[in-house]
This record gives sequence, structure tokens and C-alpha cells, in this order.
Amino acid sequence: MKKIKVSILSYTNSKPFLYGIQKSGFVNQIELQEGLSFECAQRLGNNEVDLALVPVAALHHYPDLTVVGDFCIGAVMPVNSVFIFSSKPIEDIKTIKYDPQSRTSNHLAKVLFKNKWAISPKERQDNADAFVLIGDATFGRKEEFEYVYDLAEEWILFSGYPFAFAVWATNKSIKPEFLSAFNKALKLGVDNRKQVIAALPASKNFDVDDYLMNRISYEFDDDKKTALNMFLELI
Repeated sequence: MKKIKVSILSYTNSKPFLYGIQKSGFVNQIELQEGLSFECAQRLGNNEVDLALVPVAALHHYPDLTVVGDFCIGAVMPVNSVFIFSSKPIEDIKTIKYDPQSRTSNHLAKVLFKNKWAISPKERQDNADAFVLIGDATFGRKEEFEYVYDLAEEWILFSGYPFAFAVWATNKSIKPEFLSAFNKALKLGVDNRKQVIAALPASKNFDVDDYLMNRISYEFDDDKKTALNMFLELI
């Protein structure tokens, strides 16, 4: 029997999902790959995998994708891993360098530039006033910059809703019983985040416990679904 191919993000915030897939034994039923944000989206969009944890901007670029399951990588407060770092206050930013790994966070920055801050910085590859940076590469770096803008926090202040950065999606017909079992595996990981944290290496100047227990919100609830639709309309 052909195994379902699954792609998962290779960031710290997806480790609970990976833990649940492995500890539940579900990993034996699938072909599992890890990758960066754009890689997971491309694999699914190019039909190289059947199910993937994709950044939500992929839903805009690949309109045949369907979101599945009860879990996501989201935030209901400052997420502490998706930033604009700047040498200037936001109203003085004239140029911006975007993160090549994250279409979603780049789109989120653009949405906020236009709709919250009413500015239009020009994109540059170097010597920019500010830059977008996401994921593990941001850990412990906030103190390096004079101006720091947490994009989850800024979205919440702008919209009144939480944010979902990545969701599980497919463009295939996958049996409901498979998706149900997969969802249970993800829940196992989310419910056992303390065990996940205990196995992770210590991170200098960054509280991984707070990050996975509080900063990342894993439930894909109605408010995050509303926020997702709002975000897709704005981009």
C-alpha cells in the first residue's frame, strides 16, 4: 500500500507535531519530510507530497489547497519569532529587506505597512532600513536592535484577531479516517510539549519553554479561521 507523503516545517515551533507523529507510531504509516516554509509549500503545490504544514500565504498562491485538521502554528499574543528589526521607528522606514524563507511573514509585513502604518517602503536586498526575520534565526536577537516589531502582536492590535502562520493542507483526496488518526497524533504532541521542551537544546537568551507553551498557539479555532480569511483578502 502506497504511503501518504507528509511534509513538516523544520522549525522549533513544529517540534510538538513531529513528536506526536513519532511517539504515536503514525510515522510508520507515512513518508515524512522536513523543510523550510517555502519548501513545504512548493512540495505540496508541485504534487511532490500529499499533505503538508504550509505557511498560510500558500493558500493564496495555490488556490486548490484545502485546510485540514484542528491544529496550526498560530499566535494569540506576541509570538517572539516573527519580527521586523529596524534601525529606525516604523514611520521612518523607507526601505525593507524581506525574509527569503517566509512568503507569509513578508505578506504580513506588507499588509501592516499598508493598512496599519500607511507607509510604502521599497524592497532592497541589502543596506535596508529594516528587515523581516522569522523562526529560530530570531531567537535571542531582540536586544541587538533599537526598534523591534513583533508581527503577530502588530496584527492582533490591527485586526483584533489572533494569527495563524501555518496550517495543515492538502490538494488530494485523503481518507477521513487517515486525517482523523493524523489529527490525534498532532494532539498527542501538543499535549506533551513539556516532554518536547525537555529534549531540546538550551537556547541562549531565549525562553523555549515560554515560546512553545505560551507564545505559539496550536489550536486552529474559529478566531484563527476568521483571521486567516481576513489576511487572505488583504493580500
